[in-house]
Amino acid sequence: MLAIQNLHVEYGARVLFKDLSFTVLTKERIAFAGHNGAGKSTLMKCIANIIEPSGGQIVKPKHCQIGYLPQEGIHIKGISLWDEVESAFAETQSLQQDIDELSEQLKQLDPRSAPYSDLLHEIGDLELKLHDADPGRIKPKIESVLAGLGFKRSDFTRDCGEFSGGWQMRIALTKLLLQQPEVLLLDEPTNHLDIDSQKWMENYLVNYPGAILIISHDLALLDMLTTRTIAFHHGRAEEYAGNYSFYMKESALRKEILVKQYKAQQREIKQTQEFIDRFRSKATKAKQVQSRIKQLEKIELITIEDDDSVMNFRFPEPPASGHSVAMLERADKAYGNISIFKDFNFEITRGEHIAIVGPNGAGKSTFCRLITGQEAPDAGTYTLGHKAAVSFFSQNHADELDATLTVLDCVERAASREMAPHARNLLGCFLFRGDDVFKRIGVLSGGERSRVALVCMLVRPANFLILDEPTNHLDIQSQEVLQNALKDYPGSFLIVSHNRSFLDSIVTKTLEFRQGRPPRMYAGNISYYLEKCEEEKQAEAVKNKTAPNTQTAGAAASGNRKQQRKLEAEQRRKRKEILGPLQKELETTEENISEFEAAQAALTQHMSEPEVAADAEKLQQASHAYQALGEKLEHAYTRWDQLNTKIEQVSEELGE
Repeated sequence: MLAIQNLHVEYGARVLFKDLSFTVLTKERIAFAGHNGAGKSTLMKCIANIIEPSGGQIVKPKHCQIGYLPQEGIHIKGISLWDEVESAFAETQSLQQDIDELSEQLKQLDPRSAPYSDLLHEIGDLELKLHDADPGRIKPKIESVLAGLGFKRSDFTRDCGEFSGGWQMRIALTKLLLQQPEVLLLDEPTNHLDIDSQKWMENYLVNYPGAILIISHDLALLDMLTTRTIAFHHGRAEEYAGNYSFYMKESALRKEILVKQYKAQQREIKQTQEFIDRFRSKATKAKQVQSRIKQLEKIELITIEDDDSVMNFRFPEPPASGHSVAMLERADKAYGNISIFKDFNFEITRGEHIAIVGPNGAGKSTFCRLITGQEAPDAGTYTLGHKAAVSFFSQNHADELDATLTVLDCVERAASREMAPHARNLLGCFLFRGDDVFKRIGVLSGGERSRVALVCMLVRPANFLILDEPTNHLDIQSQEVLQNALKDYPGSFLIVSHNRSFLDSIVTKTLEFRQGRPPRMYAGNISYYLEKCEEEKQAEAVKNKTAPNTQTAGAAASGNRKQQRKLEAEQRRKRKEILGPLQKELETTEENISEFEAAQAALTQHMSEPEVAADAEKLQQASHAYQALGEKLEHAYTRWDQLNTKIEQVSEELGE
């Protein structure tokens, strides 16, 4: 599908990576890992042909289409949402235009002539392509993806320029998913998605027909989706035959082995040097000494690189608050005709850690402004608790920073006396390293400003924190710093986020906002909340299920027990004769899928071995075997889907 060969990228004296080589097979899911600035996004831009590498090449088949979603910077206007995403099918729509034009030309030709026959053949080829593209499915496909990513029907006719930056990225993602390129490059695709849209996208990507290369700081997404990881570190790129969790364990093991090898080598060098020093002046040992000197010169030294580890951060000790930190009583809030909530009661008490979730526009940010006292409810009361000290992080606070200050000055001014000496180290935790701390706020990107605003909030003593999407611009190491600090935080906090792996270990309650119904509190973390949502969904499906077979019900109502038993026996026969074979085949298909997936994983491990990767013939044989397994797996998945659909249809017909 795609081959990266000896790729080299450098900026001045800084080498991002060199001699980078790997292949991307059909339907592979590969994660790029490493700290911010290590070269992940740069590699994606090279593959997408946006920037030229310093050396090496990227080889792909002529038919291979590559689609790229950047982190930010997309601004579309002057076209409706529907027309913009529909342009993803421009090639399919042009097929029909070509067919119509050629059909008009056909009318002018003699049916017995060779040009007529050639043109007819060309039209036939185009019609086959059009049939494969299935133009009748274009509209429902567009509606499905738009709805999945959170757009309402009323949005379809809106100009794209009316949407904010986050929604602009959703528009670009919609168009990309509809185009279905053979290789999909996604750079932080979940940054602007709420939890519902993220869950939909995860399910979509699992079944995506092409290969996916992804950069993400959402560990749950990476672990669920990816099967290979390429990690960037100090100018090198290393491959790992597993997801992000596998990479973390395997990289630690590799480092442990390397340290042992380094220590053994140092002992050997020390012993050799001691022999040389001891016998250098003895003529009888001169030959041996010279041999040892040459031996030392030939040794390829093992080096242990510094970890990109960061300091552990603790919040400034917060002042003690009363038991009740903040409270809303019988609160109403609406914008025009849109009601956010009505007669809503909420209280957060000392030490409570609560996640706030829900689709965009459901009222999460409005609630944050109310609970901090920045905005008043339309009705009801708001009470801030005794000695409650509030600190609020929102994306808007980044715009309020003084553009003339340096990053370091800005944080030191915001810090308490206790935290001011640690400002520079803390900035390092959040991706401002070296001379970055002396940059002016005015020259920073939006993401960099958000990180500065977050650090400014963290260095102030407070016993009630409200954080609105704090992890959007953080790498995984920075997330861990913040996560560990929040685990030990003795005060209360509310966090608006969709990042499950970040939230699960630090929150004990989940507050959900959803349009059309009152806010609801779940007594557990995000995983618990999602489980409960799935249970509610299944219960609703059971509740709405069709009534039992009317013939059976009618027979029972009439008291005709003999007829009822006859009908029930007929249903049992049908279940045995029709459902039985289908369910048996389904079990066999599931077993085949497991075997094919296990074989693919083994082949992936095999291809990552140095002796295979270095042998073109072995690698090609393994790649062909992998592709053959992929085709079998695709057929098995198709059959599995067909069997499930058939079983559901038969079960419904039998009144089950």
